[in-house]
Amino acid sequence: MQRYFVDQFKDEMKNKAIITGDDVHHISRVMRMKKHDQVICCSKDGYTAMCEIEHISNDQVTCIVLKWMEMNNELPVRVQIASGLPKGDKLEWIIQKGTELGAAQFIPFIAARSIVKLDAKKAEKKKERWRKIAKEAAEQSHRNAIPTIDAPVTFQELLKRSKSADLKLVAYEESAKKGESSSLYQALSSLLPGQTIIVVFGPEGGMTEDEIRQLEQVGFISCGFGPRILRMETAPLYLLSAISYHFEIMR
Repeated sequence: MQRYFVDQFKDEMKNKAIITGDDVHHISRVMRMKKHDQVICCSKDGYTAMCEIEHISNDQVTCIVLKWMEMNNELPVRVQIASGLPKGDKLEWIIQKGTELGAAQFIPFIAARSIVKLDAKKAEKKKERWRKIAKEAAEQSHRNAIPTIDAPVTFQELLKRSKSADLKLVAYEESAKKGESSSLYQALSSLLPGQTIIVVFGPEGGMTEDEIRQLEQVGFISCGFGPRILRMETAPLYLLSAISYHFEIMR
């Protein structure tokens, strides 16, 4: 059954869900749905409802809420993925697959070794595309919520934003080269359901020693993800898979 995210909180929906934007075209032109067809609607605060289409117009689809569903497909912990701006479409890949694996937020940042430079206009256009990718991935993977996608920030702004996280990690290839494997396990074991973890990943060239030093000064733990050196677009997916295994499969 098709799943759509609506721009309403559960309390605002009451017995009606309103679908707007590109999803209207998808419902009417792509899926060719009609009155009385059923869809699943997800509210802005993560609740899911079985709905029946009541009316389709050019700019919105009105649905009747049939029942609220007891369904939660979100990770037990809130995971923030902070990625140094990479080349090409690598960040799009991270956002798409990271959304499928349960990330709650993506924070692109300008690292010392980031080659890509975005001005305000380009950054806003990129953010719109990233959000669309996250929305479609969230629908496909039956998420209850769409991850937050931030505009690119500076490294110093990233340090400030990390203060509210309960656990802070940075992927550091030097740790992996040394065969370090216990820091990640110990860190995840200290995290409780409902808490927030932020994990920083460098761009293609990795993080500089100075960046690692600054991160460690504000409480970040440097760790490797297994004995092999992972590409910058692979490492976040490894981390999210490890979190899912630790919190969902083993408990």
